[in-house]
Amino acid sequence: MVRAALTLALALAAALPSSAQTPDGVPVTSELVVAKCGSCHKADEQKRMSRISYRRTTPEGWELTVKRMIGLNHVAIEPAEARAIIKYLSDNHGLAPEEARAVQFEAEHRLVDFTYEADRETAVVCSSCHSIGRVMTQRRNKEEWELLLSMHRGYYPLVDNQPMNDGQGFRRNRALPSEPGPDGRPPDARQPMERIVEHLSKTYPLTSAAWTDWAAARQPAGLAGTWAMSGYIAGKGPVYGVVAITADPQAADTFVTESKYTVAGSGETAVRKGRGVVYGGFQWRGRSAEAGAEPWRETMFVERAQAEITGRWFGGAYDELGADVRLVRIGASPIILGPSTPALKTGTSTAALRIYGANLPARLRADQVSLGQGITVTKIVSSTADGVTLAVEVAATAAPGPRDLLVAGAHRASALTVYDKVDSIRVTPQAGLARVGGAVFPKQVQQFEAIAFHNGPDGQANTKDDWNLGLVSGATWAMEEYAATFGDDDLKFVGALDVSSGLFTPNLDGPNPARTGERNNIGDVWVVASVAADPARGIAAPIRARGHLVVAPPVYVKWSATGVGQ
Repeated sequence: MVRAALTLALALAAALPSSAQTPDGVPVTSELVVAKCGSCHKADEQKRMSRISYRRTTPEGWELTVKRMIGLNHVAIEPAEARAIIKYLSDNHGLAPEEARAVQFEAEHRLVDFTYEADRETAVVCSSCHSIGRVMTQRRNKEEWELLLSMHRGYYPLVDNQPMNDGQGFRRNRALPSEPGPDGRPPDARQPMERIVEHLSKTYPLTSAAWTDWAAARQPAGLAGTWAMSGYIAGKGPVYGVVAITADPQAADTFVTESKYTVAGSGETAVRKGRGVVYGGFQWRGRSAEAGAEPWRETMFVERAQAEITGRWFGGAYDELGADVRLVRIGASPIILGPSTPALKTGTSTAALRIYGANLPARLRADQVSLGQGITVTKIVSSTADGVTLAVEVAATAAPGPRDLLVAGAHRASALTVYDKVDSIRVTPQAGLARVGGAVFPKQVQQFEAIAFHNGPDGQANTKDDWNLGLVSGATWAMEEYAATFGDDDLKFVGALDVSSGLFTPNLDGPNPARTGERNNIGDVWVVASVAADPARGIAAPIRARGHLVVAPPVYVKWSATGVGQ
């Protein structure tokens, strides 16, 4: 009965004439959108379609809408038509770069500790069921925000009075406030959902100066060319390489890619081939894979000048693996990406310091390279357009601290750190998360890293001026019990930690007959990294550090399963 009533209400809302909502709205000029959506979403004389013209969002947001229309309203649509509709709506009813940047973590599927400061009540109510990022990617007029909350109440009636986290539901489930507010004004007697609609309407309106400007100024995605790549893969460290982007003549804003990169610390190389689509003039969504491996999704942000692209490539059952990536268009000038090691100790020498880059001179002279005070380049071991290998000596009296790199006129600030000792190591993440799986649900792994630090100019640990010396090679890993209850035995059941790489793999999902009460293999433990004394590397005594790992149940329902660009 509830679902039938809701379906009728939504159908009536979809059919509302535009003038019944507001005089604003984005006209729909796509014949395909009108043909597939027009039977329910009526258009006025200005081509504004009910509901559709009064909302803007990301490609992922439009994809979820299309899926909902197919699943609930039985819209007959082919995959190619769905892709075309999502592309059109993302381009013409999307977000401006300034609007999308603040919530890019949502599209990149980053596991971040984000606090929504704009309105606590909105954050509590909305993020009880899904991330607040999904809300932040929406732009609607007031009527659309009201209809969205009505849809939630229809499909999930418990949201009206069910307490959310430490707050309340859409409607008040406690006594009416009677005391004046901090400013002395009478108490706000409105229902929580009414206050939330007001906040969302003002904070994320349909019409904004940023969108108006971008809709007029947006350029075609001219990304074909060669790009210098720098990035970071957890557990492996910095990566450097080149990405070739080729336009697909058969599809607008669609590109074929080939990425070749090297892991700086180990020398491991990889080649990835893929394909991407640019939505709204700046939102790259793609997929790429190494030969014989599972593909990674690519979510990146194209800057307005189309000379820089940043974002994340990710994979894994929970999108927990991947690389942070920055691409810079290669022109005529040389580019420095970074060194093979982020730190050099005083009083040492090496004949294998590699500086990665692009457009570097094939015949580089020693006087064309400067690594800063106290570092002497004794020989150019090899030199190619994409990198130079140097023999260098670091004076015993060199002042510790960051150094800029200068190679053939190219510059990279604070790319190398000179240090005299390692003061500490830190395990990252400090709070890790894994999920059991392998029987019914997939596993979520967690990669830990051991990072070396110097205390910096103030000599105090864990302050803002500490110098990051990079991954510690040779760290050994172990787990210890995180004693939360009497007789805690999580260490025996949660999973296994690779002693050399720091990669944690959780145990099987489901009840375990070997565990008391046949409990699941969940729990929490300490993950400990230990580094032996090594005076040559500035490690005077053994050092250890630890991070907290929570091994949780699987995610039984994935609200944000998307395949934009497929």
